[in-house]
Amino acid sequence: MAVVWEWQDDLGYWRPYTGQVSSYIEQCLQHQRGAGPASSSSICLAQADPSLSAYIIDIPNLKQFRQDTGKMRAVRRSLFPQSSALGSGVLWEWANDEGGWTAYEIRTSILLEHSYQAGQATADLSPHGYNYIVDLTALQQVNKATSYRRHVRRQGSMPYPLASGSVIHSGPACSCHQCLSNSSAAGPMLSRSRHSFTVGQAYGPSLQTQHGRLPGTSSSSAYSPYPRRPLSMGSLLWNGPWSTPTSVAHPPGPPQAFGHHANGLSIPTIPLHMSGSSSVNSALAGMASILMSAAGLGVRFLTAPFSQSGSSRPTNGQPSSVKRAKRQSRTAPAQKPEEVIKKYMEEVPVVPDEDCIICMERLSCPSGYEVPAECSQSLQPNTVGKLTKCGHTFHMLCMLAMYNNGTKDGSLQCPSCKTIYGEKTGTQPKGKMEIYSIPQSLPGHPDCGTIQIIYNIPPGIQGPEHPNPGQPYSCRGFPRFCFLPDNDKGRKVLELLKVAWTRRLIFTVGTSSTTGEPDTVIWNEIHHKTEMMSNVSGHGYPDPNYLDNVLSELASQGVTEDCLK
Repeated sequence: MAVVWEWQDDLGYWRPYTGQVSSYIEQCLQHQRGAGPASSSSICLAQADPSLSAYIIDIPNLKQFRQDTGKMRAVRRSLFPQSSALGSGVLWEWANDEGGWTAYEIRTSILLEHSYQAGQATADLSPHGYNYIVDLTALQQVNKATSYRRHVRRQGSMPYPLASGSVIHSGPACSCHQCLSNSSAAGPMLSRSRHSFTVGQAYGPSLQTQHGRLPGTSSSSAYSPYPRRPLSMGSLLWNGPWSTPTSVAHPPGPPQAFGHHANGLSIPTIPLHMSGSSSVNSALAGMASILMSAAGLGVRFLTAPFSQSGSSRPTNGQPSSVKRAKRQSRTAPAQKPEEVIKKYMEEVPVVPDEDCIICMERLSCPSGYEVPAECSQSLQPNTVGKLTKCGHTFHMLCMLAMYNNGTKDGSLQCPSCKTIYGEKTGTQPKGKMEIYSIPQSLPGHPDCGTIQIIYNIPPGIQGPEHPNPGQPYSCRGFPRFCFLPDNDKGRKVLELLKVAWTRRLIFTVGTSSTTGEPDTVIWNEIHHKTEMMSNVSGHGYPDPNYLDNVLSELASQGVTEDCLK
């Protein structure tokens, strides 16, 4: 029987990992069985496929965990006849709306390959519950009801591994709802009819691959467990960080890799032990495994409580001080809008012959905005002023209208050159920023440890400064884990990020550019690194320009070294 490891998507369908990834998982499980109960119970998928560097598999609970968002998905180990298309490593995929490729379910892929090898012109997918016909000549999927067509393709990868005994449980069978005990000792598998679906052996032309993928196949393929940015863990809210419990024990000697290699991939030791099967424990243990064990550090977790001890520790008690400074900043007395305009602008006696870039009228003409009822008579539609630093000129009523439509925090920002007057603040909702130190180095920064920042913002109701006051806002992907090198420049960035957090500039409420979801908490133009051990998404390390870039982004928000004096 061929072994296929699968993950469950948001619609409940089971999508296969590649043959290479499935083989790697099986190899790790074989080693764990031989090593006994002291062996690792989690597997980093980056060793098999660099595009999956953010993911680990928690074997006891059959969960896939994403380190940067906390998203968890069910996984399973399924068995199929060796004579099927899986024996030759063939999978079928369809073109999704995001420009990538999504793998058909295994049973459907087997049906398509069987029809293809039999020389059939079409394959009807209705026996599997789909209202589609696949044109195997034109390589298109046709919707029977709408005639809408999608491209399909036949992909080659490493053949799926063969089952070789009980590789998951050396003791009692798993009691979680994801799996059943199997009398053939082939490990847990769901008892669905798809597991007994059989076809003839694939014997078509071979597919040329490079490292398990066809040339041109991108990491956006459906082999990646997340073709788009995933949602968060839902209602899970962490009031404090996880850390190593006091009972952590380091195994003797330096960390060792497994004593064998497969397909050029070494299998690292990730000793992670968890009690129970709760999603919270899985998430915490998975995060701890990535941060402390992904590079082979010999750390054994007996549990994953909310503790304040261990090697992931607060840096000088910063979490409470950041939160306290934020509360103090909100007590500053508010200035009247007209006073703010007059503070940073001065009236010009001679009006320049140019347009006001706010109302797009000539400066010699009246402003397109009316005088507010609460405004004194000193600001009239014809009043033109210039900003005191940059010298750009606008209708003062236009600047007043722009100020009233913003956060009304006592600051102005030139709409032309973005020069900031006063202390700019944002619309970030209430939340918590916590800072921790990790001894492990980031790629590209081997001479220092790592600073970990945990941002956590719960859902709430929008205030008057937000797009839809009174309406709820969602918080996807929280808590968010971010990383900086623990060197001089990294610590400077950290101090400036604390200032930005205090001024409510890190996040805002708006529409997600990734998912299109409105009224949700999103990043606010200050980029963070959310991958610790890789840079697959562009939000990780190594990135030699990141610290300079983020310093520039902070400066554009008015957060500079002068704020630290």
